[in-house]
Amino acid sequence: MSGRRHAPIALSCGEPAGVGPELAVAAAQALDGALPFFWIGDPRHLPEGSRFAEISTPAEAHHVASGTLPVLRHDFAAPATAGQPDLANARGVIDVIARAVALVQSGEASAICTAPIHKKVLKDGANFAYPGHTEFLAHLGGVERVVMMLACPELRVVPVTIHIALKDVPTAFTPALLEETIRITAMDLKRFWGIERPRIAIAGLNPHAGEGGAMGHEELDWMIPLIERLGAEGFDLKGPMPPDTMFHAKARAGYDVALCAYHDQALIPIKTIDFSGGVNVTLGLPFIRTSPDHGTAFDIAGKGLADPTSLIAALNMAAEMAAKGDT
Repeated sequence: MSGRRHAPIALSCGEPAGVGPELAVAAAQALDGALPFFWIGDPRHLPEGSRFAEISTPAEAHHVASGTLPVLRHDFAAPATAGQPDLANARGVIDVIARAVALVQSGEASAICTAPIHKKVLKDGANFAYPGHTEFLAHLGGVERVVMMLACPELRVVPVTIHIALKDVPTAFTPALLEETIRITAMDLKRFWGIERPRIAIAGLNPHAGEGGAMGHEELDWMIPLIERLGAEGFDLKGPMPPDTMFHAKARAGYDVALCAYHDQALIPIKTIDFSGGVNVTLGLPFIRTSPDHGTAFDIAGKGLADPTSLIAALNMAAEMAAKGDT
């Protein structure tokens, strides 16, 4: 990341018919030039009357008037109607993501912040071959395994297994997966947050962390041995912890990140603590990627109801990570 501290952040447009375009404009207005970023997309997709300025290179984002959205133009096949996705624009969405990655890899951008996409639209319109945004970014970055972290000022959480049925979690939640997640999480908390030895809390899979085997044996059979082995390597690990007692304020003060066995175990606490301001961060990539923690919201797109809080938080977090990564 050396030399990239002052490069602006690339904001991909996401699904043009979703809330992404209007949130980009709102974020530019709210940040008022305090954080240099630029939006990659088709100016036709921005709300009517938006204050924006086309740029020809990312560096020009530094010179756009405060409150104005810098736009690196990327022409799409069709205009966009809020709330009504057009399959003709699917290829453009994919190409913008790839363009953003190329810009950060070249050093012209310091990080990527991605607006929400709609996976079914991309699959139906452009034969998108990836389960989601994150897997495509991993492919572009040349890595096989990445980790999803949700973060807000009060809490960081990592779901070790993500979008799978609850009945499949005990099979998917393996020693190898947990170990790999611990290593990637610790590496990036050191690299991008400057935490030399991250304190990692690990939630038990079962209620009460198994309660000595009365409510499940995974904790005794392999979680405790794994935690002890990695602790001997120098990792600062706590757990397995009872999931129902590890997210109150006093408990949170004892760790830097909580690793959870499954999706809702991680996302319920962070969305309860900060529903609007949570940020999705992808760990394990060779570049910085953040995203607002919400979807395309077709139902409210174009109605002036979308809240830019999460996008602003995602842009700010990307900038903070880039600064730490430079040091």
